[in-house]
Amino acid sequence: MFRLDGRVAVVTGAYGKLGPVWVGALLDAGARVAALDLEGAKPSPPLRDLQARREGSLQLFACDVTSRASLNAARAAVEDAFGPPSVLVNNAGIDQPPGPAQTYRIDEIPLEACRRILEVNVLGLFQATQAFLPAFRSAGGGSIVNIGSLYAGVSPDARLYEHLPLEPPFLKPPMYGASKSAVSSLTRYLATHLASDRVRVNTLIPGGVLGAQDEEFKRKFSDRVPLGRLATLSDLVGPLVFLASDASSYVTGHDLLVDGGFTAW
Repeated sequence: MFRLDGRVAVVTGAYGKLGPVWVGALLDAGARVAALDLEGAKPSPPLRDLQARREGSLQLFACDVTSRASLNAARAAVEDAFGPPSVLVNNAGIDQPPGPAQTYRIDEIPLEACRRILEVNVLGLFQATQAFLPAFRSAGGGSIVNIGSLYAGVSPDARLYEHLPLEPPFLKPPMYGASKSAVSSLTRYLATHLASDRVRVNTLIPGGVLGAQDEEFKRKFSDRVPLGRLATLSDLVGPLVFLASDASSYVTGHDLLVDGGFTAW
């Protein structure tokens, strides 16, 4: 039930931190994978490694999820290369990690930055779903997995960043959580409207994922998680394959939290 042999999968925003996790999980489950990201963007080392090892099963395609013409061209290219996809991972999104590049007081946050987050995280996801829907119909249905965030349901805790020597203090972008709330809402909307096309739509919601964060942040965040740690990349593989495969054939319109219990208290 967890195999994806013979299926074609598409991952948007594939060059980012989590993109190679989804791509690798789908490849290991037997799918052929189209990895989409912006023209001129450089694939991350983990994705390049997958490309070298899985030649023939993985191809990279240029695509801007905010452009319907770009999405349509990508869909045509994917179908020419692999056939119609039946799995879509809507991973493309904008966030801002803690750092000195740009910090604002809440009353100074520029609206243009807010608009760009909503344009990519919400409208881009919806438009990608629209663009690939004809291919799903040709394939006889499939599974769409939208990548959400625990900040769709809880506010970012600013105390996690108080130790950073930044002025103004770092604030998680307010539109990031708002956009991910919209993603969860869109998931439910699309799940009901696409069910007649045999397309299931769910949201996978990772918690904090271990990376290059400073040690104080890791300690603070881990103290906030009932399981006592951040997620590893491997923690996300099983949930993604579950939602993409027939193992979840009666699951649609669902938010699957993979957060170690962060939102449980």
